[in-house]
Amino acid sequence: MIGRIVRPADFERVLSAHQRSKSTHFAVHYLAGVPSRAGPVAAKAADSPVFPQLSPELSTGELPVSTPAVDDAGQWLGLVVPKRHAKRAVTRTLIKRQVRAAMALHASELPAGLWVVRLRAPFDRQQFPSAASATLRALARDELATLFHRAAHSPLPPSSGRKPWGGRGKAKAAPAGAPTDVAAS
Repeated sequence: MIGRIVRPADFERVLSAHQRSKSTHFAVHYLAGVPSRAGPVAAKAADSPVFPQLSPELSTGELPVSTPAVDDAGQWLGLVVPKRHAKRAVTRTLIKRQVRAAMALHASELPAGLWVVRLRAPFDRQQFPSAASATLRALARDELATLFHRAAHSPLPPSSGRKPWGGRGKAKAAPAGAPTDVAAS
């Protein structure tokens, strides 16, 4: 079972990692680990019964066999499909469904951890005038299959000092009076 990444902190952690693979329209980020858990206040509220006066036993007999909890999943998937790259909700939904299907197909060959798939470029609206055309679906499916295959079979990129998002912004100046790392001669 593939879990879903829902907390913004988890998205930030995964997106700060290097890209595992990229294609014309998508980028895949991977981070080994598990999603962060909610704070202790939220955990306490979840453990307390909603109606304390009711009995927790079922009146129908045995407890049903349950599916494993999402926290027991080995892989978690997060999706970033911005409106600037897919203006129509129909297109965003189509892309998300294709990403989930591709992840499910390749789940057995992907390592456990946090995976985020990011739409990094729009599909050409002249080529795909319909928001949910069959050709758009097929192109996204093929590109995602190639992307996940590469992600599963390629080694992680070497660690470097540069930021994964490019890091082209200006460096912040140190406050006045702050110690510097420059050695005096």
